[in-house]
Amino acid sequence: MASTTQKITPFLMFEGRAEEAMTFYASLFEDAEIVEVTRYGADGPGEEGTVVKATFALAGQQFICIDSHVKHAFGFTPALSLFVQCDTEAELERLYGALAEEGEELMPLDSYGFSTRFGWVNDRFGVSWQLNLP
Repeated sequence: MASTTQKITPFLMFEGRAEEAMTFYASLFEDAEIVEVTRYGADGPGEEGTVVKATFALAGQQFICIDSHVKHAFGFTPALSLFVQCDTEAELERLYGALAEEGEELMPLDSYGFSTRFGWVNDRFGVSWQLNLP
């Protein structure tokens, strides 16, 4: 189980797709865990069933996500990305393929000099991932 004493936690704000994203991310990592989910009820202010706040863990790192009931003129940006050190070529290719599906490839898998094999994608939710095989 992920530690509850993590001092700094990435916080991902979605507009109606938090649970879908969290479930997708958890499906990609063997040691993933959905820790807690609180949903909006019929009285809102968000759409009933959407996520007020959820905590999940990937590879021991906790994340918080929400569905904002307020519409925003901004989204995620590649200026901040989740950097994953992959253990094998197979893991790198599997994660890259899954995250790139319906997303955007920023740097295709290749050797770029600073890494044996590296790829960078924005997933279908707009979250940016850098995948590295040292």
